[in-house]
Amino acid sequence: HGNSRFTTLMNMDSDSANLSLEYLGSSGIVLSVEQKASLQTSLVILKREHKFHKVKFWGIIKGIQNDYFIVQGVGKHEIKDRKALYSQDCLQWNLLPHVDEGLKMKSALLQGRFAGDPSYVYEHTATQRIGVGENAREQTSTIEMKEDDRLAAVVARIDEDVAIVPRGAYIRTPLGEVLLNRSFEGLSLAEAKNLQFYLHFRKPQNKTEKNIQQSLDFLDSIDKDIPKGSWTLQLQQGGASVVLRSLLWIGLVAYHVPGTPSHGYFYCGTGERNADLTFML
Repeated sequence: HGNSRFTTLMNMDSDSANLSLEYLGSSGIVLSVEQKASLQTSLVILKREHKFHKVKFWGIIKGIQNDYFIVQGVGKHEIKDRKALYSQDCLQWNLLPHVDEGLKMKSALLQGRFAGDPSYVYEHTATQRIGVGENAREQTSTIEMKEDDRLAAVVARIDEDVAIVPRGAYIRTPLGEVLLNRSFEGLSLAEAKNLQFYLHFRKPQNKTEKNIQQSLDFLDSIDKDIPKGSWTLQLQQGGASVVLRSLLWIGLVAYHVPGTPSHGYFYCGTGERNADLTFML
């Protein structure tokens, strides 16, 4: 039922390579039968070609002319070894450019929708006042950015800000590698209703001693996120699954099925950060 509010989406990666249409419902991603079939095939081929440990469907960034389908290839280290690829037809895939801090900052200056054309070039003009009093003058500088660079930077920023996982789903080895925790059996229902049991799936930013010591508590919890209230949490099907939504990057949906290892997150939106969040809360 394509139009059902609970049209659920895939817990999709190349391991299972079957798009189990589970749990995710209301993420807003509706794929055609052809797109699903192409994606399934692509995940398997990309995994083999790039020698990834696994490939997962990350989501869709909607452009004016065309949308971008994004998948992520993951190496041995679940946080460090990630590469994003994009496609506009779910068949031909291109690696997104490498992202550094400069690219992220540049992308944050650009406003408005993605064009949907990877070679499109954005121009952003900024005016700075230099000097004081009579000697003051205005200096104008223009930055240019290609759409595929912007796409790569936005995917990285979304991951950094709002990619989340349940506590215990990943462990850190004494060597510092982050691996899937094979013995994770899911959060209890009581835990699953509590934001402190969901963690940012990124390099930890709030360093404390316990983060460095423990194999489970090495990631930052989302209940400390600023501004407060930037996450909503809903129980679906009477607590059979939990769905979290970000109000900072509208379109990011994460889910977990309590009592099972099943969890994931997807993004489906315009790739624009919600600049009005502080006024909304």
